[in-house]
Amino acid sequence: MSHSLLTIDGLQYSNWSRGIFEQMREGGVDAVHATLVYHENCRETLLRFGEWQRRFEQHSDLIVPVREASDIELARESGRVGVFFGAQNCSPIEDDIDLVGILRRLGLLIMQLTYNNQSLLACGCYEAEDSGITRFGRQVIREMNRVGMVIDMSHSAEHSTLEAIEISERPVIISHANPYSFHPAKRNKSDDVLRAVAQSGGLLGFSVYPFHLKHGSACTLEDFCAMVADTAELMGVDHIGLGTDLCQAQPETVLTWMRNGRWSKATDYGEGSAAAAGWPEPLSWFSDNRHFPNIARGLRQKGFSELDVEKIMGLNWLHQLTEGTRPQPGTVI
Repeated sequence: MSHSLLTIDGLQYSNWSRGIFEQMREGGVDAVHATLVYHENCRETLLRFGEWQRRFEQHSDLIVPVREASDIELARESGRVGVFFGAQNCSPIEDDIDLVGILRRLGLLIMQLTYNNQSLLACGCYEAEDSGITRFGRQVIREMNRVGMVIDMSHSAEHSTLEAIEISERPVIISHANPYSFHPAKRNKSDDVLRAVAQSGGLLGFSVYPFHLKHGSACTLEDFCAMVADTAELMGVDHIGLGTDLCQAQPETVLTWMRNGRWSKATDYGEGSAAAAGWPEPLSWFSDNRHFPNIARGLRQKGFSELDVEKIMGLNWLHQLTEGTRPQPGTVI
């Protein structure tokens, strides 16, 4: 399928299948940040890489791995979807800093320092006390900078996020969240954090996950695009993109793994109430990968220029990956 608008989604964890990959092509998706792991240890992370290797073999006409940003253009030229990997937690490196470089070499381009809870590196957004970046965390940030692994603070607490930006010598991203001013979810980000991300050279990927949106599943495309416009004023249009957080066709057991992992026997509702226990109803204008053109249309109707639409839909992510995943000079990975 030929299309002109570069489209990159900064976060999905769908129940991957050939049907979903075909929907991606129909929706004009050129590349996607696929969550590889949530709470998996190093060996389990390797098994997830193995599962993806089989997908690349079985669906080689539709998908291709992205190990550096230039692979996205190659995928686009061949009419396939480029898949780049991230971890939503630091569990894959366990307590071993050498694993940062090893996992980067295998294709882990992005890693969150925390997933909602306190980790060995930083504090998550659901903890009562935000302890900031740990001693180990400071070292891991430096190592991620060195090998070209992008720091993602999507599920991290405020003070930890601001500290990470201060410590990091490279841009820090929020791959999937929205402004707290738009909807006051614990996972959404304050204006202070958003300004700091932009000043670091980083990027915010807007989420279409209903729990992160005003009016939830009833949020309109117009409301979403108004949020984008307000954030462009705050951060600058060069620092925003999409990170849909699409979890298409996933069973409830996956939601339990995201929220509970191994750390809790009780149900952790995550978003703060029993009403958020299950998957939310999808948005009418974005329920699967075929609906990315709706967002581009909404942005145009909101008054964004064609260049700015291109930046938000994919160019900003391409720039972020081009600059952020390049190892520092002299680094061998």
